[in-house]
This record gives sequence, structure tokens and C-alpha cells, in this order.
Amino acid sequence: MATNLTSNEVTEKYNRIAPWYDLVEVVPELLGIRRLRRRLARRGSGKVLEVAIGTGKNLPYYFANSQIAVVDRGRAMLAMAQKRASALSANVSFLIGDAETLPFASESFDTVVSSLSGCTFTNPVSAFREMGRVCKKTGRVLLLEHGRSNRQWLARFQDRHADQFSKPLGCHWNRDPQHLAHEAGLKILEARRFFFGVFHLFEAMR
Repeated sequence: MATNLTSNEVTEKYNRIAPWYDLVEVVPELLGIRRLRRRLARRGSGKVLEVAIGTGKNLPYYFANSQIAVVDRGRAMLAMAQKRASALSANVSFLIGDAETLPFASESFDTVVSSLSGCTFTNPVSAFREMGRVCKKTGRVLLLEHGRSNRQWLARFQDRHADQFSKPLGCHWNRDPQHLAHEAGLKILEARRFFFGVFHLFEAMR
């Protein structure tokens, strides 16, 4: 059983490591996450919301004319994302907020994006449901997540070490993000897995 941290505990942990968080992602970057981020962001169009933006590592890959709003619970993480946006001269608005209770009216965005964040949500189904709520009926929810592998040998390893892995930053690495999105009422239109089935790149709609 993985350790369950509260939302505040998770936020505090990420705020503390915000200045060094990009170093935490060195291994995923080496495994191809940068390429997947590009593929994810390039699918965004119209009015875009990125949920749980972290330090803003998707920002370089959006099209220059994109109108982007971002939300994150962590002030320190948002500050890092703002620095990145400033360096890019990107058109981005920033807001403190919780993925599970997004501070936007229903059907506000053409595209909703989130990457490598579902593992840390206290209630991921609620978060994915909120992403669907604020997305237009004709819009798209674009997700890049990591989760339980479809290779049984690796999935068993993830299960055995789930508690050890979740303690440092509240990351539940053996969740099934596609199943959680489906449970949240999202219709998955396209899905692909990478790196032994651990990384999930998928497109969904309400």
C-alpha cells in the first residue's frame, strides 16, 4: 500500500524542491520525456489550460500564438514556471489553484493539458473530471502520465516498491492513468505507451 500524503503535504514538498526540481526529472528526460512533451504540447490549440504545470517544462513546445493559462498549487513551482515563460516571451497567465477544484467556469478551454501530475493528485479521478468539466465539449484533454506498466514483471516491481517510491514526493507510480481518466468520465480517443509501457500519452474528450 502506497503512502497517502495530503494535498498540502505534497504541495509543501514540491515547494521545497522547486529550485532543483528540474534535476529530479533528469532520468525521465533521458528516457524520452522531452520528445513526448513536445508531441503533447503541439496538439494544443485555441485557448489552452495546463493543470499542475510544475516548473513549466512544456512551455517551450506550445505554438507561439497559443493563449495559455496555467494553474498549480505550489507558489514556488509557479515562480519557476514564470521565469521560464519570461525567457520565452510566452503569452501565459498564472494562477494558484487545485486540480481537483479548478477555478474556472465549465467549458472555458479548447484544450486542457497535464503532464506527469496524475501520480501526485490526492484524488486523481476528481482532477481528471475537473479537466473534462472546464474543457469544451468539442475540445480535447491531452495527458502525458506515467503509471503501472503493462509488462507484468515491471508492474510487479512497481507494486512491491510503491510505498517506498511514494514517500519522498507523494508520487504513486503504479496508478493506471487511462483507467482513472475513464472512471472520471473522459472518452479516450487515442492512447500510446512508451518505455516498457510506463509512460502514457493519450488524448481524450468529455
